[in-house]
Amino acid sequence: MTAVDPDIIEADHKEARRARWFTRINKADRWFQVLGLAWITPILKATAGDNPRAQMGEIWRLLGVPLLAIAAFLTLWSALAPTVQTSLGAVPGPGQVWEEAVNLHEDAQAKAVKKARFEEMVAQRNEKLIAAGRGDEVKSIAYTGAPSYYDQIWTSIQTVFFGFLIATLVAVPMGIAAGLSQTANAALNPLIQIFKPVSPLAWLPIVTMVVSAVYTTDDGLFAKSFLVSAITVTLCSLWPTLINTALGVASIDKDLVNVSKVLKMNTYTKITKLVLPSALPLIFTGLRLSLGVGWMVLIAAEMLAQNPGLGKFVWDEFQNGSSSSLAKIMVAVLTIGIIGFLLDRVMFALQSLFTFSNNR
Repeated sequence: MTAVDPDIIEADHKEARRARWFTRINKADRWFQVLGLAWITPILKATAGDNPRAQMGEIWRLLGVPLLAIAAFLTLWSALAPTVQTSLGAVPGPGQVWEEAVNLHEDAQAKAVKKARFEEMVAQRNEKLIAAGRGDEVKSIAYTGAPSYYDQIWTSIQTVFFGFLIATLVAVPMGIAAGLSQTANAALNPLIQIFKPVSPLAWLPIVTMVVSAVYTTDDGLFAKSFLVSAITVTLCSLWPTLINTALGVASIDKDLVNVSKVLKMNTYTKITKLVLPSALPLIFTGLRLSLGVGWMVLIAAEMLAQNPGLGKFVWDEFQNGSSSSLAKIMVAVLTIGIIGFLLDRVMFALQSLFTFSNNR
């Protein structure tokens, strides 16, 4: 029997481990792309010894160039900001904006402590009443302090997702109907063309009056201001999903449609087993567009209607007119942009889970 060189065996084992490592990197790359962290992949590959020079080029393109662009933007901002004078003073530079962001964070922490202290006092009061046999006097007292910056962010996120959910529940069935039936498409197309360009500023007064007339209770599940903002988001954001769903359904391979006829599929089976799986990439493209539109619409609606959220925060700071107001508004602008990016990444992650689309 011929002896096997131990060095060859060890080399084979190293090559096998290297191949497994690259397989894991390639699998992880899909999620790095979803999270906007594609630059991690070439770093891992370079560390594993996969053509380090080529990987350094990728690292420069995916990480170095964006960081350089951000640094250039911040430098230009710092240089030009002091030269622009407004009614609130000079435009704040990056340092001042960061300082106000820290102040808003500290203020939010202080308000959270104050709220927790208030709730603890209410709980202690109720416990004393129960111990004294006066349980009928126990009641829940709502905290009425000013919301923190984080509270306003959370309010806006809840509102946009609620409006987006309603828009999805309306737009997807209508889009499927329009894609499957030329008659339905002919009926819906004029309405889409008329209402799609309408600004949220035009919808808002109508929605406000309708909600005030229909939703007359003051102790319902939702606040009127929440419903006004959410419905305005719905009316402005449903169109991209509706149009893309109709397009995705209408572009299904005709051979698949013929197969469904041969198999005598009923409408429900045809939609769930054939239509939706085939149209999902375009449906998700519409959903991503709708969520982005909804987020922009929401900020405008909150500003105009003075409903709780980031839009109201921006308007209040503008009306406040203090020396720090402009910096706080810029903090809000950056927050809005970052949240918009994260919302898009969330939708792209869902798209990656349910479709094979490679759209970025």
